[in-house]
Parts: sequence; structure tokens; C-alpha cells
Amino acid sequence: MRSFYLFFSLLLACSGIAQTAPSDSLFNTEQVVTVELTFADPDFWSTLTTYYANDLGETLTGDVTITDNTGTHLYPSVAVDLKGNSSYGHPGNKKSFKIDFNDNVPGQKYHGMTKMHFNNCFKDPTFMREKLFFDLSREQGLLAPRVSYANVSINGTFWGFYDMVEAVDKNFLDRWVDDNNGNLFKAGDQFGGSGPSTAADLAYYGAAQSGYTARYELKTNEDMNDWSDLITMLEVLNTSSDADLVAQFPGMWEWAPVLRSLAMDNLFSNLDSYINSARNYYIYHDSTTFKWNWIKWDANEAFGSYSGGPGGGNLLNLAPNYLASSRPMLTKIFGVPQFYSDYLVEYCVAFDAFSNAQLDPRIDAIKNMIEPHVTADPNKMYTTAQFVTNIESNITAGGGPGGGTIYGLKSFIAARRNYLTGVLDCNSVRITERESDQTLVVYPNPVSDVLFLSLPQSASIKGVRVIDAMGRLIPVVVAGNTIAVDALAPGLYSIAIQLNEGVVSSRFIKQ
Repeated sequence: MRSFYLFFSLLLACSGIAQTAPSDSLFNTEQVVTVELTFADPDFWSTLTTYYANDLGETLTGDVTITDNTGTHLYPSVAVDLKGNSSYGHPGNKKSFKIDFNDNVPGQKYHGMTKMHFNNCFKDPTFMREKLFFDLSREQGLLAPRVSYANVSINGTFWGFYDMVEAVDKNFLDRWVDDNNGNLFKAGDQFGGSGPSTAADLAYYGAAQSGYTARYELKTNEDMNDWSDLITMLEVLNTSSDADLVAQFPGMWEWAPVLRSLAMDNLFSNLDSYINSARNYYIYHDSTTFKWNWIKWDANEAFGSYSGGPGGGNLLNLAPNYLASSRPMLTKIFGVPQFYSDYLVEYCVAFDAFSNAQLDPRIDAIKNMIEPHVTADPNKMYTTAQFVTNIESNITAGGGPGGGTIYGLKSFIAARRNYLTGVLDCNSVRITERESDQTLVVYPNPVSDVLFLSLPQSASIKGVRVIDAMGRLIPVVVAGNTIAVDALAPGLYSIAIQLNEGVVSSRFIKQ
């Protein structure tokens, strides 16, 4: 109940989340799209890998034909480049890549988006760690990309099955924040070889912009190139007294979401993130609210798959207040009592949704959709048998990148929840959002065509959300106290209804 209420509060507070966009027709549909890239350069792969090694932002021009539920679409002269750091170690030629539809043809977009990322699911036998983590993050009211799937061919050769990820750019900001005029910073990748560490650690390195350019990338307003807002925020974080920090710092952020976003990384032992490796995140300074927003990125190593954890230890038992050294944001959150109290509230709200009862149906739904495509991929990193097993339980892979023990999705959730139940006392945490003592009854259940809503007397419906087993928002039409569900696919659904005095929720099965 707590998580439903806060999610509604965030939706109502941010009109950008509630609006529709052309990309909804892509991501709100259960589908695997077909992507056919064609390059005139017969030596395209050598060119792409050379460009990647040069690391100068060079791209190769080609044409792409994409077939999805809306039809077949040809996009000429798109810009393509390989991407990734550790994921580049995926065996063979199945590397992650990015398509820019707009770079050579101004205004060209795919479902309203100028860029799309295709990830090879490195170190993820299940192909769904990133999707599950980002879907639940968004359901928790957090900023995270949407994920779908694609079969990719290049010059007539089947290249493999990929997850397809929404880019974090001005289109993303316009869709989810309703503002794209502020500064968007991406955390650097901290791959400096033998050179000095350039972690995006949110430490303060003085007033000069040069102290930060190796740690972050400015992705918007590049011509202005004004980093003063970032530097000011970091100065407050790192140099203020505790009393001044309490007075100033939460007001500089969308405070509850950033705390919950950090908590989600811990909850899923997603250590290739700020809490450990200090990378794979964006922060955005809203030009209308003047608040900073935290945006998640690159979660293929969620569910405890990151090998660089604390002492290489058991990530099932990662402490809720774990942090790597030199992470000032977390040091302050854990060290200032008021901040830590706020963090525990957000952790416990997220923890409500972290259970096999809630997540297993989503896992099963995604498995049913992608299993034929995973099976058909000759270039996947793991076998089909490992894909099937790792959904339920741990597997042990060979040596090299992606080797060792890889936690099963469902077994990780069960073991992690069991551990956290023993160290968290969420019953004593002061949850500040309002809960409704009203009840909702839906019938018949299971339902075939019309779902009836039994609400408290004089209750007035302010909003309705129906979410399917894959975490997608399903549009429905409410007529009085009924909802037509005849067009819904069979399966399990959650329903949450905003009333005058809070939120009521339930579940139903569509036959």
C-alpha cells in the first residue's frame, strides 16, 4: 500500500510522467522487434571496431529497417557505433551498439526517439536483469529507461538477440521530467588504465571546472558548457556542516526519489553503480524546479552479478548501508541521522515490492516471451539450459569474464529478502506517506469482460492505474464503477485507485 501511494504522489506531482509520447506504442506492447542494419562498407566490422578502439566518437553510416507492431520502417543514413566497457568482453562479435537516427538526417526519429541502445546482456544468462530492475524502478516512481527486445541482423547475417534500451537524452527528459533545458550530466566510466582514478564519486575538487571534466560528461547545453550548478551542489554536499547540510541539501534534490534510487541499487545488489563503482548514473538539474534528479543507467549486473563487490563476498547479504570508500553522497546520508532516517523510509517502501510473490509472475511472463528468441541466438554468452536454470537458481559458468557463480533471479530475491528481513525493522520505520484505511473489492475474479469495483460509500475516483505482470501501464477506461477488460491479454494484473482520501489497491486475473 505504501509504495502504491507514493507512486501516485510522484505521478501527480510530475506532469511529465503522466503524459503520453510516441515511444509508448513501442514500449507498452509485449513484442520483440526485428532490426536489420545494412552498411555499404563491406569491411564494416573492422571499421566499427577500429572506431571503438580510437574512442573519438566516430560513427559508421548505414541504413536500418525496423519491424515492430506498428509496421516496417526504413531509416536511411543512421549513425552506428559500438559501445560498452566490460560488456565489450562479450565473446565473439555480438557487441553492444547504439543507433543515432538523427545525426545524419536532422529530425529523423524512431517512435519519437533520436537514439536507441542495443545491449548484448553481458554476464546475464537470463537476458532480463536490466529490464526487471528498470521496470520496478519506474514503478517505484524513479527515473530509469524503458527496455524492450530486438533480434538484430547486420548485412543479412543474424547477429543476435539484444535488449533495446531507451536513451537518456533530451527526448527522455521531455517525456519523463517535462523539462529538457537544464544540465544533464553522465557519470564517467572510470576506465583510466594505470592512470589516476577519475571516479564520478560526487566529491568536491575545487571551484575550477577542470577538476570534474574527467569524471562527468555534460550531455546537454554543451555550447554553454557551464558546470557551475554541479560544482555548487558538490561544494554544499562536501563542505557544509551537518546542520547546514540538513537545511540546504534536501531542497536541492528531488529528495525522496534520489534516496529510493540509491536504496534500490543496494536492494538488488546492483554494485556497478554509484554505491560501489561510482558510474552508470545520470543527474539532471531541472531548469524549472531547480532541483537535481537521479537517473538510473546500465543495470545488466543487478541481482548481485557484479564481481567487484565488498571483498568479493556474498552479495545476498549486502548490508543496507553498504558503501564503497570515497562516496560522499552516501557517507553523508548514512552519517547524518535525519538523512539516514529518510533513507530507511525509502528503503522500506521499496522493500515492500521486493518479493517472489510480486516479481516471479513478471519473470515468468518475460521468460515466456523471450525464450524462443534466446534459444535461436547462436551468439549468446550462455547456453539455453543456463538461461532456463538461472531464472530459478544459481549457475556456475566457466572462467573469464562472466564466469563463476551467477545468482538465479528467483533464488536471489528469496535469499536477499530473507537476509534483509533479519536486519531491517521496517515496522519501526516512520512511514510518512498517508495510507488509506479504505478497501477495494474487485469482482468477478477471475474476470472475462467487465470488472466491477466495490468502493467505500461516497468514495470518488481520482485516477486508476492497471499494471500487467511485466510492469507495464495498461490503459483502461473507467465507466462509473466498472472497467472493460475484454481487450486485455490473459494474465495477472495489479490495480490501484486514487481516491479522495488515499489509495486502494488489489489484483485480478483476466481469463
